Amino acid sequence: MVRNVRKKKSKPNLKIIVEKHPDAYVAYPLGLKGVVVGQGNSYEDALADVKSAIRFHIETFGPAYL
Repeated sequence: MVRNVRKKKSKPNLKIIVEKHPDAYVAYPLGLKGVVVGQGNSYEDALADVKSAIRFHIETFGPAYL
């Protein structure tokens, strides 16, 4: 599944891929410089985890990594 996430300042969309694996869900954004991954026991948990990881990534490395 693919969902779009809006970032605060420049507001471009990021596509997020959520994959179902036998033991968990894994989510990652497309088009972000660097490696950002989220995981969880449900689709919603994985999506929330990757959104948090994206916010941390941007706060840490700055908007140049978008």
